[in-house]
Amino acid sequence: MGFRGSVLAMMAGLGMAGVLAGCATPPPRSNVAAYRAYQQQNDPLKPFNKASYRFNNALDAYALKPVAQGYQAVTTVGMREHVTDFMRNLNEPGELVNFMAAGKPRDAGTALMRFVLNSTVGIGGIFDPAGSLGYHHVHTDLGLTLAGYGVPPGPYLYLPLFGPSGVRDATQIPADFVLTPAAAAPPSTGLSVFNYSSDALNVVNERAGLLGTLSNIKATALDPYATFRSLYRQHRAAELKSIHRHDVPTVPAWYPPAQRAAMQRAVDQKYQKGS
Repeated sequence: MGFRGSVLAMMAGLGMAGVLAGCATPPPRSNVAAYRAYQQQNDPLKPFNKASYRFNNALDAYALKPVAQGYQAVTTVGMREHVTDFMRNLNEPGELVNFMAAGKPRDAGTALMRFVLNSTVGIGGIFDPAGSLGYHHVHTDLGLTLAGYGVPPGPYLYLPLFGPSGVRDATQIPADFVLTPAAAAPPSTGLSVFNYSSDALNVVNERAGLLGTLSNIKATALDPYATFRSLYRQHRAAELKSIHRHDVPTVPAWYPPAQRAAMQRAVDQKYQKGS
């Protein structure tokens, strides 16, 4: 866990440096349109954020993107999906804890079933038999748990290495490091190698999945920084809405088709009325 601890220490230092560097000066309240636009952006740390964006953009252009392109060239779509399933399985215990903390018992039960089934039948999470049985993945993290309790997102925060975030959502970074199966294992050289390798593989695999999307945004957006800020906020809002919508009884695949369809219709009707 030394690598992760070093990253966290660096992040804390950079974050404090950004705060101490000062916030962007808001326009005078007399300029109503400009002041409302400033509030809507909720980006008082913009100087630090844009510096972080430029740093990440340069790192991506000269290192991460070329590696992701090479990785994509030597792997198949199926192989990359198995990597995604494996990394997602490592996150299931943390999501289970967050669902419990958020008062989402059905989603917590689904996360538990997914971890048990995929860690065993799915050979450590390389495959996703739980999804085939009706236990579909729903993402959550500490930021979304806090959002469910009404904690506001706070100012936008673009972090070196980690990218778009917010003051509330940044809490998920140390939480994700702690709430993993590897965190509970005794320290060892093998564990350190595993953490280094899995973290690196996850980053490259995710970047490979975004090659076309990110290139298109950077090529067509008038202000890529503002576009990424807007897309991040929309994405987080959609994730929170998905959690509220999906905390419903799971209809396992082993029921007869007619009975399963009837159960699913009853669930859908109940929660559509409540949404």
